[in-house]
Amino acid sequence: MEKVYVVKVGGNIIDDDAKLHQFLYSFAKLKGKKILIHGGGKLATRIGEALSIPQQLVDGRRITDAETLKVVTMVYAGYINKNIVAILQSHGLSALGLSGADANIILAHKRENAAIDYGFAGDIDSVNSNAISSFLGNDFSLVLSPITHNGKGQLLNTNADTIASEIARALSKLYSISLVYSFEKSGVLLDVEDESSRIPQINPDYYQELKSENKIFAGMIPKLDNAFKALDQGVSEIIIGPAENLEELINGATGTKITAI
Repeated sequence: MEKVYVVKVGGNIIDDDAKLHQFLYSFAKLKGKKILIHGGGKLATRIGEALSIPQQLVDGRRITDAETLKVVTMVYAGYINKNIVAILQSHGLSALGLSGADANIILAHKRENAAIDYGFAGDIDSVNSNAISSFLGNDFSLVLSPITHNGKGQLLNTNADTIASEIARALSKLYSISLVYSFEKSGVLLDVEDESSRIPQINPDYYQELKSENKIFAGMIPKLDNAFKALDQGVSEIIIGPAENLEELINGATGTKITAI
């Protein structure tokens, strides 16, 4: 099967111009078909506050009320997405910037029955793998923002890590998928303050052991849960690590590899 890279870049990289440019240079150099999923970093918070729209985060996830939805749509699907596309084009990559609402790529529903009301947060129902495959087949590298829709005219704000996992799983029936979560750290760390505490490899048993002993940073758990779920459902390989040099990360010189056994 043909190889496709599904790469998610963390918000802290997007907030740093130098790191973002280095990451996008590395992404553009990756051989073959590829998809980039990005979040929004802190820009949406700054713009929301400048517009006197209170911004609230719970466990790193944004409460998306009606006014905040307008802000994140403008920032994520607008400025950040098109800025990334423009930089990739400067490196000779034919990049196509879309949201999950475009071409019906991602259908979602408003989160219900949660302990916390996240507002217009979207949980994914389906991924249009045929549409994505059509774009890839025409030699576009996709850049996806985390704005989705419910098919009834309502936009939703959906977690970018989850989007990366769901797209990887959907495309695994058509391609050999390498799912890469790239961010500012050297990998999954035993001590979040110590880059040298990187764990080179994690399998399900070791993951449960780390969680039971509270050795996994809480913010990493949703990412790892998504990773193991994707691995169980056909994704070929999953890597978590630093964004600046994707080639080293993919070649195993750094980062953490998620394995089934």
